[in-house]
Amino acid sequence: MSKHQVGLVGLAVMGANLARNIERNGFSIAVFNRTWSRTEAFLQGPAAGAHGLSGYREMGEFCAALQRPRRVIVMVQAGAPVDDMIQQLLEHLEPGDTIMDGGNSYFPDTERREKELAARGIHFLGTGISGGEEGALWGPSIMPGGPRDAYASLEPVLTRIAAQVSDGPCCAYMGPGGAGHYVKMVHNGIEYGDIQLICEAYAVLSQLAGLTAGEMAELFAEWNRGELDSYLIEIAHKVLAYVDPETERPLVDLILDRAGQKGTGKWTSQEALDLGVPIPTIDASLWSRNISARKDERVAASGRIAGPTAKPVDPAERKRLIAAVARALYASKVASYAQGLAMLAAASKEHGYHLDLIEIARIWKGGCIIRAQLLSRIQDAYRRDPALANLLLDPYFSEVISSHEQDWRHVVATAIQHGVPVPATAASLAYVDAYRSARLPANLLQGLRDFFGAHTYERIDRPGSFHTQWEAARES
Repeated sequence: MSKHQVGLVGLAVMGANLARNIERNGFSIAVFNRTWSRTEAFLQGPAAGAHGLSGYREMGEFCAALQRPRRVIVMVQAGAPVDDMIQQLLEHLEPGDTIMDGGNSYFPDTERREKELAARGIHFLGTGISGGEEGALWGPSIMPGGPRDAYASLEPVLTRIAAQVSDGPCCAYMGPGGAGHYVKMVHNGIEYGDIQLICEAYAVLSQLAGLTAGEMAELFAEWNRGELDSYLIEIAHKVLAYVDPETERPLVDLILDRAGQKGTGKWTSQEALDLGVPIPTIDASLWSRNISARKDERVAASGRIAGPTAKPVDPAERKRLIAAVARALYASKVASYAQGLAMLAAASKEHGYHLDLIEIARIWKGGCIIRAQLLSRIQDAYRRDPALANLLLDPYFSEVISSHEQDWRHVVATAIQHGVPVPATAASLAYVDAYRSARLPANLLQGLRDFFGAHTYERIDRPGSFHTQWEAARES
């Protein structure tokens, strides 16, 4: 029997769908899972009839079934399970073979694994894959990083199975080391911000404009035909429109308002702090999820802490507020992308990744969760100025901010006045206000630091570093 072109380990939903995608696109594939029962269920269920796909019970048997040099895609939970699976594979692989980790691994782990495996002659790719289970099956956005020659060995497979847009497959080599997983990490941070901004628009529309879920579904469908055109707006429309068949009520009204967060969003904020890059929209989305998880505390606080009670605005104001929410959402989204892309630019220099922001915007246009019409505008911005320091400085985006500013402020002010929390929308606006301020109150900050810690400061009227004795020494 001829040997398989690709191997895949890990048959949870993402791995199983990716395996089917690979087989459907003409590559023979061997699959393996830690438990044979899952492999068997996959072969008899979703993969039934896939003639180019075979499952194996033993790791040695699986590796022996692959063409040399072997190409193995690992789709297991990030962290220790990836290391455990690599150790099992190493018993059967040889120099020249390639392992690709397609999970949401933390980029320092990816860089450690690459170095360890390189010492044994094994290539290692850390690859971000975005698109959820549907994307994995029908075409995700794929962000590979690691040795370029290792990417070359898998490039024909990855570019074929990726989402396809007008300017090519949504897959491109990101850079060396952990570049692929780094880009995916920031993608997920932007996704966190995007989702939170949409949720805050929903809160204002429901609590202050008095719209029902069905009315908001129609509004989101309308928004998706304009500048807000994106996958997340599209599925927000579908979630808001869905009626629970048991109660005949909008299902969204029956879902508990408690959420959590996984590692990638948190890692984005942590890494941004290390880089000294402000990403307040993503930070706000993280703490918003964390405070939502404290449901019991929030219920108790709602009866004890004074504040305004949210209620619908006057009918005369309602129409203006609804239109303003759309514009505030788009402006906030622009600010959020500006933060994420500034972080990628800084990380590229810090880690030597040589990231191509035009290519990153291109491969995010299809398959991934944050795909949006906005990404074509972002490509254009970096084509106009490849050295653009911040997306907000591009003529198109600076005009967006200017033209949307008053509506943006109106939404934030109205929400705050009525006690509706909009932390990510407000953080986006504050980011723009801070970025456009020629002078910030950090002069007082530096004075305070010098007062209590002799940290010194600079002056605007002469060069150098200065320290002041702010108080005369007291006698003991």
